[in-house]
Amino acid sequence: MPRKILILGAAGRDFHNFNVHYRDLPEVRVVAFTATQIPGIDGRRYPPELAGPHYPKGIPIHPESELEQLIRDHGVDEVIFGYSDVPYDHVMHLGSRVLAAGADFSLLGLRHTQVRANVPVVAVCAARTGAGKSQTSRRVAQILTNLGKRVVVVRHPMPYGNLAEQAVQRFETYDDLARHKVTIEEREEYEPHLEAGRVLYAGVDYERILRDAEREADVVIWDGGNNDTSFYHADLTITVVDPHRPDHAARFFPGEVNVRLADVVVINKVDTADYEDIRTTRAVAEQLNPHAVLVDAASPIQVDEPDRIRGRRVVVVEDGPTLTHGGMAYGAGWVAAQRYGAAEIVDPHEYAVGSIRSTYEQYPSTGPVLPAMGYGDAQIQDLKKTLERVPADTVVIGTPIDLSRIIDLDKPAVRVRYELQEIGTPTLATILDRFLSAVAPRVTESVSPGS
Repeated sequence: MPRKILILGAAGRDFHNFNVHYRDLPEVRVVAFTATQIPGIDGRRYPPELAGPHYPKGIPIHPESELEQLIRDHGVDEVIFGYSDVPYDHVMHLGSRVLAAGADFSLLGLRHTQVRANVPVVAVCAARTGAGKSQTSRRVAQILTNLGKRVVVVRHPMPYGNLAEQAVQRFETYDDLARHKVTIEEREEYEPHLEAGRVLYAGVDYERILRDAEREADVVIWDGGNNDTSFYHADLTITVVDPHRPDHAARFFPGEVNVRLADVVVINKVDTADYEDIRTTRAVAEQLNPHAVLVDAASPIQVDEPDRIRGRRVVVVEDGPTLTHGGMAYGAGWVAAQRYGAAEIVDPHEYAVGSIRSTYEQYPSTGPVLPAMGYGDAQIQDLKKTLERVPADTVVIGTPIDLSRIIDLDKPAVRVRYELQEIGTPTLATILDRFLSAVAPRVTESVSPGS
């Protein structure tokens, strides 16, 4: 009889682990996925088009709260943990629930889950959500482009729509965002790359995605999500740590894995963090990985129209995942509102409606800011209604996207932008130049100039 497997996930790592390790194994059957962190994921099915011939009806996706019942109902032999950015006690509480229900509890290693590319790969990962991974990916892409290389970015999955249709997604223009019906969270990650003229891939089947991406790239950048490990075997791994959460690299899974794997550790936000927290962050990184190169960096904030903040009542909209499972109370928008002299930062909590109110209840550590939640049309409308209810003069948009492309705002808005800037030496430019010299034969052999 096949060994029965249940995979705990959040519509990302779980699907990838299934695709590259379990899908074609005749000796196992994945009886279900569970879902958490993201609203609206459970209740669907992983489609048969992606699940393969062993799963003609697809695979059901259930809420994680049904874990014990699923183990009993299906006679599950083994439960695989498959999502990211959680404290260690969370992982082991789940493990205890699984063991008490009679099943084995496991984690898959990189040997079974990382796909090898035919071109060099630079992986950008993090110790926690909101550490500054996105601007680091953009900085790496800019440097490699300036060095004359064709760069294609592959972004960590965020498959919140029709999974079969989202198997392989290629983005080059803003029209592609609409065509693929992306969420606000996806836009936050995709738009800055498109604005810079880069091609980006995402989706569900990451081996197929890689084979398409490497056809048009000299170098592929893995742009990670949360603090997940790279889906691809990397020739250079860059891990970003956050001194605002100085010891989290040693306390959150799988952020510690990323720090231990890193060739380069970027200590971001040194311009806004306390000196002692920076020292602690550096000490933790050095303890976990004494061989990594350490790079100090900042993410300086720029505001397009600061006069719309100064002396005004403002409502701040921040990147959603940074506030939710990232655990931050605020982000770049709040810092900008303070720095540019807002008369008042209006707390949106009491004006929240629908799913936005539910988000505050689920993540009580969120400060006086509004998470840019938009996992579907209904939630986008809740975000719009909440913004309309807040008695403010200006909306300060701290997410990396132009929110006005999605929502008709009834108040003037300003955008907060931030890009990575290395402080001192070594710099990422120096590191990447040496990296290209080391992998030059692979670049030349894999992609010819006219291909």
